[in-house]
Amino acid sequence: MIGLISTTAAGRTGCDRLAAAWPDRTRAYDGAPVGDLLRAAFAECDQLVVFLATGAAVRLLAPLLVSKSADPAVVTVDEAHRHAIALLGGHAAGANALAQEVSAVLTTTPVITTATDATSTPALDTLPYPAEGALPAVTRALLDGAPVHLRSDTTWPLPPLPLTTAEPAGHEAYRVWVTDRVVEGGERTVLVRPPGLVVGVGGSRGVAVAEVVTLVRAALAAGGVAEGSVWRMATVDAKAQEAGIVAAAEHLGVPLVTFGAAALAEVSVPNPSAAPLRAVGTPSVAEAAALLAAGPGGELVVQKQKSAMATAAVARRRPRGRLAVVGLGPGARDLVTPRAAAELRRASVVVGLDQYVAQIRDLLPPGSRVLESGLGAEEERARTAVAEARAGHAVALIGSGDAGVYAMASPALAEAADDIDVVGVPGVTAALAAAALLGAPLGHDHVSISLSDLHTPWEVIERRVRAAAEADLVVTFYNPRSRGRHWQLPKALALLAEHRGPGTPVGVVRAASRPDEEVTVTTLAGVDPSTVDMVSVVTVGNTASRVVAGRMVTPRGYRWQGGGA
Repeated sequence: MIGLISTTAAGRTGCDRLAAAWPDRTRAYDGAPVGDLLRAAFAECDQLVVFLATGAAVRLLAPLLVSKSADPAVVTVDEAHRHAIALLGGHAAGANALAQEVSAVLTTTPVITTATDATSTPALDTLPYPAEGALPAVTRALLDGAPVHLRSDTTWPLPPLPLTTAEPAGHEAYRVWVTDRVVEGGERTVLVRPPGLVVGVGGSRGVAVAEVVTLVRAALAAGGVAEGSVWRMATVDAKAQEAGIVAAAEHLGVPLVTFGAAALAEVSVPNPSAAPLRAVGTPSVAEAAALLAAGPGGELVVQKQKSAMATAAVARRRPRGRLAVVGLGPGARDLVTPRAAAELRRASVVVGLDQYVAQIRDLLPPGSRVLESGLGAEEERARTAVAEARAGHAVALIGSGDAGVYAMASPALAEAADDIDVVGVPGVTAALAAAALLGAPLGHDHVSISLSDLHTPWEVIERRVRAAAEADLVVTFYNPRSRGRHWQLPKALALLAEHRGPGTPVGVVRAASRPDEEVTVTTLAGVDPSTVDMVSVVTVGNTASRVVAGRMVTPRGYRWQGGGA
């Protein structure tokens, strides 16, 4: 919950705007003395936005501070709504991100002073997995440019880290160690705990939460593995409501997953038993549930451990890489979505066409590995991206427009199996970018057709164009013309002309949103195919489309306001 604290009319206005933008995330504090408001919000909320001078906020907050891990995030906003300052809990509590969010709503300037953000250095306490150990010392080493060694027992999809893979000599070296094992890190090592462990549990009716938690921790200790790497707790469906098991998962801060007895009975385990077979219908609960939850490639690292009323076992799952297929939009930086930019920052490996990589290279954080290639290597890029994800990396496969529209999502997903996580990031595709420049040509039913016959026979393309013409659909032609393909566009326009008049509006947009952008509104009779190239999009209206004040408009089917009845 985000607490909103105001003391003036301007502050209340800001609170109202934030509350309207985040109706389910905020709670307003107003009316009492500001000190009382802050104390109440500090105790009740995870994050605070305080419309108050920074100095006053510091004096009032100082007596309330407990620890970095416990205190809420605090963002202060000045009276004129010029700045949103991440005052407290920048990384751990999310004040930096909150300052960005506040600024997006109030159009303030976010002020973020944490050293890692100011220098674009990865913050080890914001990695997607828990980190422990010498965080301040290793972070300082990164800021100072000292060599920091990355050691990883297995490859997990971490964001880019500007670390060396060469093991430095001596015990004084700084290290980031990605491991689920209990190891001696020392004063210059950060241990990153990947979510690789699954704990299977069984228990008699009425088993106490304390007994389950104690047994789980004993099992982890027996295997020399860390509690911070526990990803799931698993059991049989019959125990899904067992209070002690449910509470144990909550105590450990992990989800509880359950499986049917028949599915558990199919899992081969080293220690089957007659007791659970009689009780719940499977010879194994703890070991079988751990292995089943770990998924393909999982291995048992701690065999069944027993207490008076519970059993526990630990399995290690195989790391799953992550592939984000990212659409960069038509070219303009402000049409790269925030989600796309976030995925670029999250990926340690970026795969793409060289000219698209050049557009966003400045968005890539230090340590990013870039695999770029030229035109015509689409399938190779798709295979490369999937292979890197299968190796456990966080990968961004980039393309222009929307990655799912005549772009890289299709070949990549055709190559990818269910052994990696895939995320699609939508982008502004060329048809939409062109339509916005032309007016509203896509106001009714429309279709996009690629005129490239490199992968689709012309006979198929022609059949689709004829169908669109007969159906009176607005048509957007992608890949309309190149040096080697000069006759397809005139042929497609001629097919449409069989069903539409010569005055049908046609829009040609070249290099949409880029510095050399060109926009032309003409007619089916007047369009000149020789002016069209591969960075152009051609939009042909339907029989209802018209030009209004120089802009293409296709009515949605309402009565045309300017034409009478």
